[in-house]
Amino acid sequence: MRKLAVVALGGNALLKGNQDGTITQQEKNTYETCKNLLNLINNDFNIVLTHGNGPQVGNILLRNEAGYNQYKIPKMPLDICVADSQGGIGYMIERQMKNLLNENNIDKNVLTIITQVLVDINDPAFQEPTKPIGAFYLKEEADLLAKVNSWIFKEDSRKRGWRRVVASPKPLEVLNKKIIKELAVSGNIVIAAGGGGVPVYKNNDRLYGVDAVIDKDLASALLAKEINADRFYILTDVPKVYLNFGKPNQKAIDRIKVNEIRKYFDNGEFATGSMKPKILAAMNFVENGGQQTVITDASELISNSEIGTIITS
Repeated sequence: MRKLAVVALGGNALLKGNQDGTITQQEKNTYETCKNLLNLINNDFNIVLTHGNGPQVGNILLRNEAGYNQYKIPKMPLDICVADSQGGIGYMIERQMKNLLNENNIDKNVLTIITQVLVDINDPAFQEPTKPIGAFYLKEEADLLAKVNSWIFKEDSRKRGWRRVVASPKPLEVLNKKIIKELAVSGNIVIAAGGGGVPVYKNNDRLYGVDAVIDKDLASALLAKEINADRFYILTDVPKVYLNFGKPNQKAIDRIKVNEIRKYFDNGEFATGSMKPKILAAMNFVENGGQQTVITDASELISNSEIGTIITS
């Protein structure tokens, strides 16, 4: 029987930090990322793909502002912008994945599901925005944009510049998890929960969109748990998780028990704007019954040996 894996594509899967974000660049990056997934398929995994949308949804918001300022086109709320990014990014991944499958004579359907994720409208995160979206700016640029648009900016933990931050409530439930699982275990490649999912809340059995962005890795871990995935991959821009990252005594973590990495996490070992949410998502999956989480660079997936940092129960 084929195993089921949820694979959370990292931000550099579509757009690298030094790129402008042209469609040519994003399609090339997407193709190269999807190429690395073929080994999972050939090793008897059914896969569900999730992805980030930080730069893309940030650009959609800028188009929002430009369209309103120039032509008075009504602005769309953040939940609609997230849904827009799910469709556009899902289409790119679908097409490049299908091209690769055809090139390798693999007969599989690839489809994108616009995915709503339930949050609590009273989540404290709405009072303290932390989730970075969009491009990096100089301090002076960020100050001007904040003044004009009433946006909130924070400096990136790696000192790459200033980015807009929005509320990031905790994901509670992936609303169409049942059909995602049914499609995936039937052999289809499913792209779901893009950008952490479209955030919605429930009031008197009605669903409403909300101005927020859900953390992609936390939503992916929740989806992996809800569909009983065997393995959860978090793809990032480093081959392994490191202790003392960036210091002379940094040390790679190969395989570790979840209770051990929990101690490092609680002691503040991992940076808030970098590895911390990935470690939290990795622990959430394993602590809720998942077999193992693997954190690694996408290029490592082509290996048939043990790769990345493996977190187990």
